[in-house]
Amino acid sequence: MIQWYPGHMAKAKRQFLEKLKMVDVVYELIDARIPYSSKNPDIIDMIGDKPHVVILMKGDLADPSQTNAWLKHYKSKGIPAISINAKKGQGLKEILKLTKTVLKSFFEKREEKGMKPRAIRAVCVGIPNVGKSTLINRFARKNIAQTGNKPGVTKAQQWIKYGKELELLDTPGILWPKFEDQSVGKKLAVTGAIKDTLLHLDDIALYAMNYLREHYAGAITARYKLKEDLEQELELPDLLLEITKIRGFRDDYERGAEMIIHELRNGQLGRITLERPDEVYREETNNQRD
Repeated sequence: MIQWYPGHMAKAKRQFLEKLKMVDVVYELIDARIPYSSKNPDIIDMIGDKPHVVILMKGDLADPSQTNAWLKHYKSKGIPAISINAKKGQGLKEILKLTKTVLKSFFEKREEKGMKPRAIRAVCVGIPNVGKSTLINRFARKNIAQTGNKPGVTKAQQWIKYGKELELLDTPGILWPKFEDQSVGKKLAVTGAIKDTLLHLDDIALYAMNYLREHYAGAITARYKLKEDLEQELELPDLLLEITKIRGFRDDYERGAEMIIHELRNGQLGRITLERPDEVYREETNNQRD
């Protein structure tokens, strides 16, 4: 069973609540490949009535058709949302434009009271390894926040200025202590939100391969140059072993699993989204009925 809640996470949560009163808007960062699973259920309760914008990160790795489906879902719920490619710095102006729309009445009231114009104050929050530091660095136009493809890299809180219009506070990621649904934990593991040292990588690889086989048929075959129909014919453990051998790892099952997860995370198996709004919320409704 996957469970993870390091001590510094509890501290980050306390710090976030302290800083929340200092900002006008919350940027909730989620992984475009797992928009539901990367949404911390505690964050909405912590935010309360504070305006917030959902930012789908790593859109360059996600299935564009599914990203559009998720954006339509948020729009139907009245939730401001945008997908960006932070690595290339694409979408920063769009974030600012959307934020101004969300805070229009807030700043109009300030103006009516005769208050001086000032920069928008925002806080950036999300689960570990969702891309907060990458976004912060793009806003700052330099490498201020420490980055790495590992959860838990960002440690201290800091203010970042984006021109004269935005002041952004970065805060370490927050992950809930227990997953009621183990598939949520597995999706977080596949995308790298949980440290690999805490996991059985072969289980995670098999979970990912099963989803790929069902929703992205042919992706595994194309990447690993499998014989025709082998992807669907073999049992998943045998398929993993076959790929392991093809890549020259002989019977090193763990190494094969590690390679598949690494290549999926980096987009080498194509642009993949591991959950779809219609499936997720249908499943949630069924669970509530049970």
